Amino acid sequence: MEKLKRQRVFDLLKGHVDNLINEQVNVKGWVRTKRGNKNVAFIAINDGSIIHNIQVVVDVAAFADDELLKKVTTGSCISVNGKLVESQGAGQHVEILADSIEVYGTADPELYPLQKKGHSLEFLREIAHLRPRTNTFGAVLRIRHALAFAIHQYFNNKSFYYLHTPIITGSDAEGAGAMFRVTTLDLQNIPHKENGTIDFEQDFFGKETNLTVSGQLEGELGALALSNVYTFGPTFRAENSNTTRHLAEFWMIEPEMAFYDITDNQDLAEDFLQYLVKYVLQICIDDLEFLQKMYDKELIERLKFVTENTFERISYTQAIDILVSSGVKFEFPVKWGVDLQSEHERFLVEKHFKKPVILTDYPRDIKAFYMKQNDDGKTVRAMDVLFPKIGEIIGGSQREEDYDKLVSRIREMEIPEKDVWWYLETRKFGTAPHSGFGLGFERLVLFVTGMGNIRDVIPFPRTPLNAEF
Repeated sequence: MEKLKRQRVFDLLKGHVDNLINEQVNVKGWVRTKRGNKNVAFIAINDGSIIHNIQVVVDVAAFADDELLKKVTTGSCISVNGKLVESQGAGQHVEILADSIEVYGTADPELYPLQKKGHSLEFLREIAHLRPRTNTFGAVLRIRHALAFAIHQYFNNKSFYYLHTPIITGSDAEGAGAMFRVTTLDLQNIPHKENGTIDFEQDFFGKETNLTVSGQLEGELGALALSNVYTFGPTFRAENSNTTRHLAEFWMIEPEMAFYDITDNQDLAEDFLQYLVKYVLQICIDDLEFLQKMYDKELIERLKFVTENTFERISYTQAIDILVSSGVKFEFPVKWGVDLQSEHERFLVEKHFKKPVILTDYPRDIKAFYMKQNDDGKTVRAMDVLFPKIGEIIGGSQREEDYDKLVSRIREMEIPEKDVWWYLETRKFGTAPHSGFGLGFERLVLFVTGMGNIRDVIPFPRTPLNAEF
């Protein structure tokens, strides 16, 4: 007998193979539920291709091996051959009448952690190796994939070049200092110089190195040769933070564009975000509807809020005036010169403008050294894109292309010039106006899925005291 080709549950339920009605099919997957009586059993199978399960109907009397069906429990992995028929019940338009079942892997009901429903997200983080099998994390991971694909598709359509920037670096792009050190030195016998400092010249790279916090600086080097580039890779922050918004390892998308000013930068950021959200609304609607039902009743409405509104563009100074005159008593007091908190950003988006907002021209003293200085001597051409529920989702700027101004700012912030000499040289040899921004991928996934904790939108979260999986 010819071996049947496996069909994905997605294709069967979405009608992509209607020509197979009343034909023999094969499905493979994991059992979500099994119910029934001594005459008939109903097995729900999911293979991860879709949020919905396909129902397999088993005529118990037709299976002589009683022990076989006993092995079919929640969590077990099986292969089913049977006839695809139009369903007699509600909830699905097709089901499978089983002819044969093969059990690939059993799951002891007494031990399988997902045997029962209703586990908390906190509990599921403790079993990150199994949580992708739940409806919630299947949905999140499919949406995460769709967003990653759409990011590459968007930039490819715009003729951007994907640049792989270093994960191991000798520079600190943000000047924050919260970096993971990379070393091959013997920690039981660390070499020191005569002055007592660690002798990194004996280390693998001959200097102190760390895991990157951003690919931006290297991205700028690419933009000043290829015009439009983007990075999409892992970044690391060694902050001892246990909030719902922080990870020690996360992914960043960072486009850098030669000959873009701050307005061009805003145009790209707005178009980019709307493209991504529209793509997910089109491709992942089943998963979004599930997450809306289970976690966030306003999810799809909020996503359409982003796609259907032109982003409001105002300066930081205008935003401060709006916040001060609002009469709202914020937890963090507002005045010119302070960095805005999420509560301030959300007020501007959700209450005042009722649309996404892009803020520009921030005080230079609260922004990074590489941002282009305005003529007023007080502000820089920075921009932040603010979304409902989460506040800032993108941060960027026009970059300072003037060599003398950049050197002055680096010295002012006491950044060692020897660490960024190569960055400065791009301003000495054929400098050009250029801009860029950074989008934290997990923060985007958090917004699009409506989940409440960033640890629930990455497969294996890295946080303080947590690197188990």
